[in-house]
Amino acid sequence: MMRRITFAQVIVVFLLLVITACGTKKAVTDNTVTTKPSTVGVANATTGVAFVKKVAENQVNAKNIVGDMSFNIKMGEKDVTVPGSVHMRKNEVIRLQLFIPVLGSEVGRLEFTPDSVLVVDRMHKEYVKADYNQLSFLKNNGLTFYSLQALFWNELLKPGSSSVTVKDYPDFEVGNDQVGDTKPLSMKKGNISYRWLAAKETGLITNATVSYQSSSHGTSDLVWNYDNFTPVGVKKFPALQNIKFTTTSSNKLRNVEVNIKMKEVKTTEKWDTKSTVSNKYKKVEAQEILGKLLKL
Repeated sequence: MMRRITFAQVIVVFLLLVITACGTKKAVTDNTVTTKPSTVGVANATTGVAFVKKVAENQVNAKNIVGDMSFNIKMGEKDVTVPGSVHMRKNEVIRLQLFIPVLGSEVGRLEFTPDSVLVVDRMHKEYVKADYNQLSFLKNNGLTFYSLQALFWNELLKPGSSSVTVKDYPDFEVGNDQVGDTKPLSMKKGNISYRWLAAKETGLITNATVSYQSSSHGTSDLVWNYDNFTPVGVKKFPALQNIKFTTTSSNKLRNVEVNIKMKEVKTTEKWDTKSTVSNKYKKVEAQEILGKLLKL
């Protein structure tokens, strides 16, 4: 008989699988990026940089992204959809809150800050909170808050950096091939490859794929699709984000899919970025949850 899986455990699985794919080594501080040898001429290289510039300049200028959402997670036989909300403040916090249908009470919260990860299960009064360096699975995969932020905000990312600047544009390889109405951009660092598809005309990122290959941990692919672009000032933000993860690193846990469908996209700034947890809640170690899940 299958053990009971709490909300926190399901969300931590999502967290673990995402960071396994998008992690970068924290030990690297010189921001050197390994790219494929260029075989294009100067003119084509210049055109490539121009396209990277077009893509990079699509990022929204707002400090906050806020809105109600529908949150769906599929893992094995589990397929759960609940209402929720998204609260993101640039360089400070990414927060997903999930509610009980109809009643509207918060059932759980997933929060990333530059220093820590917080998962709150209000149904069972449990929580996970840890500094990234305190979690071996995060530390070993070199997760940075800014990697996740770029994915949630529909932006390019550069491993080891908190943002992409003009001087980083030549480090991206722009493919000459066209995939439908999009063009590919890529970057590689160690065992991790990053690939984006951006609309040729507008430069909007419609897909981000992060692939991790390891002889000891198998292959993992994170595919992040963006759709339903909604105006935010003069820029656009994807109100629909579909996140799929597949891995060969475990014989029992192979696929997770998450759908975040925002009903609105606002830039409201009147909300608190600090979350507190009642002392009546039980702290659960993330490693303990992962161990139990891998045995299911």
